[in-house]
Amino acid sequence: MTRYTPPPSLPTHWSPEQALAIFEFLQALREQLWQMYGSAAQQAWCDQLLPDEPPQPPDPNDPF
Repeated sequence: MTRYTPPPSLPTHWSPEQALAIFEFLQALREQLWQMYGSAAQQAWCDQLLPDEPPQPPDPNDPF
């Protein structure tokens, strides 16, 4: 499982045009990543969400 790494802090001196350029770059990068790795990335995400062990059988003495 991948450990969480907090994102780096962003510069506060960017102009609105510079910030927009970053948004556009990230969108283009996202689209390319999705085209190249979309299915594999979805499977990796699902694999991270699944428990490592099978679920325990229900206890017949549980009230529900």
